[in-house]
Amino acid sequence: MMLTILQLAQAAQDKSKENSGGSGSGGSESGGSAADKAANGAEKGKDAVELILGQLESWYTSFIENLPNLAVAIVFLVVAFFVSRWVNTGVQKLLNHRVPQKSIKRIAGKFAAVIVVLAGIFIALSVMNLDDLVSGIIAGAGISGLVVGLALQGTLSNTVSGVVLSFRKQVRIGDWVTTNGYEGEIVDIKLSTTVVKEPDNNLVIIPNKMVLENPMKNASLTDKMRIIIECGVGYETDLQHAKDVACKAISDAFEDVEKPEDVEFYYREFGDSSINFMLRFWYNAERGIERLTSTSKAIMAIKKAYDNEDINIPFPIRTLQFDNELTMNQPSKSKKKGNDKTQSSAEEE
Repeated sequence: MMLTILQLAQAAQDKSKENSGGSGSGGSESGGSAADKAANGAEKGKDAVELILGQLESWYTSFIENLPNLAVAIVFLVVAFFVSRWVNTGVQKLLNHRVPQKSIKRIAGKFAAVIVVLAGIFIALSVMNLDDLVSGIIAGAGISGLVVGLALQGTLSNTVSGVVLSFRKQVRIGDWVTTNGYEGEIVDIKLSTTVVKEPDNNLVIIPNKMVLENPMKNASLTDKMRIIIECGVGYETDLQHAKDVACKAISDAFEDVEKPEDVEFYYREFGDSSINFMLRFWYNAERGIERLTSTSKAIMAIKKAYDNEDINIPFPIRTLQFDNELTMNQPSKSKKKGNDKTQSSAEEE
């Protein structure tokens, strides 16, 4: 039995030694793995530094190789800048006698200058072998332009309409026009609006898009106006005599009408109280106020001539007709007797 106990104790001691030996070997293995990790980290850091240094060296080499291209690109940019200034001035001088609006000339010059500068930038990028960048810029500009165009559709349409109006010979500052229900003189054509001064001195600001898309009557495009007068004479009047008198009155009042035969005279209808006619003639005028003054002068001349010839210009007359006879009401006898008694008593007093 003592032998058995000794054997068990020896086995336990051997097992403890094995356990202690196993734990020592595990510790050495963990220590080895930590060292490997540290070594791997240091190696990766070294690789990263080498990669950065290699990239910087590559850039430096590319910069040195592309230095002549960079110099050429800078020269193109400088030339484009000075050419844009020359183009701006040249465009404004070119439009000086065609477009009276300073704002339009200024915007046209700047637009041409911007085109020149953009062309210089694209050429400089191409010289530096950045074609992919140029393609990306063009694609991005197209998308951005579409977005801006949709957002500013009304403003851009008025601006484009203002540019178109500035180049149209039929619309000029100082013209007497009728458009969009307004009549007056054009005092200014701005980049987005047209300003019209009405006869009552009010200024009407109309968007250029409405002016361009709607009909316009421009009285200043021709050097003559047709003055139209409508009047009437009595039914008892000699119509041929009334016509001759009116035509002669117009011929004597206006120097532009050389003879009475140049005046057009037409009887139009049998009116309620007169035989109505229309008289018209040509007069040298370009402004609406001249049409008004000529019309007033013609009316006064016809009225004076008809008065001298005793020609009646009737006004509407209303006649009342009664089919039954009108009778006067007589006072009754009782009222008459009462009035007589009152009168006699007053006399007695």
